[in-house]
Formats: sequence, C-alpha cells, structure tokens
Amino acid sequence: MKALIDNALQFHQSALNLQAHRQQMIASNIANADTPNYKARDVDFRGALQGALKQRFAPLALATSSAAHLTSTTALPFEGYTGYRVPMQASADGNTVNMDVERAAFTENSLHYEASITFINGLLRGMQTAISGQ
Repeated sequence: MKALIDNALQFHQSALNLQAHRQQMIASNIANADTPNYKARDVDFRGALQGALKQRFAPLALATSSAAHLTSTTALPFEGYTGYRVPMQASADGNTVNMDVERAAFTENSLHYEASITFINGLLRGMQTAISGQ
C-alpha cells in the first residue's frame, strides 16, 4: 500500500522540490540584480524533472576531503541541470539579470508550485475518501 502511495505522489514530489529550488535561484538573481558581473542562473525544468524521476530519489553522496566535513543526504538530483541564462541585452557592468524576465519567471514558477500543491491535495483527498468510504 505504501508503495502505491509513493508512486502516486512521486512525480508531484519531484516537481515541488524542483520548483522550490528554482524559486530560490530566481530570488537569488533578483537579489543580485545590482551586483557587478553577476550571472543570472536558472534550471532546465524539463530535463531536471526527467532526471529526478529516473533516479528515483536515490540520495547522492558528497565527496569529502576531511573527517571534519559534515555529511549530508539533502543533495537534490536535479542540481546538475542548473545553468546560466543567455542575456537579452549586454550590461555595462557585466550583470546578466533582467528584472522583467526574473519577475515573469518568479510568477510563472509560483503558479506551477501552487498547481502542484493543488494536485497533491486532490490526490490525498481522493485517497482519504477511498479509505473512509465517505
């Protein structure tokens, strides 16, 4: 039974994790809009989601060079899909952040995040109805 629930929610879990990661990147771009030579970053959402689904959430091991390093299992399977945005217009200070693009991406990502939450709530509500029979 647990495996069925995990399989039903796996796609949405991957999408939520990826959208949260992308929201952090976009917020970082906005925060660094006036930083000279800052390069705007983004995530290849489609490629990252497909990669996350293929890996089935296997934890990634971090390489450590010292015994004092902290270990972590929170590495996300889509971190390899981040890249730099191609600037639409060159900036004198080398910054590639375009605030209009960032605002649009932030809004779009927020809507996708809310849609994922809505789908998960619907799935859980349907499962609860099936279990309780009401």
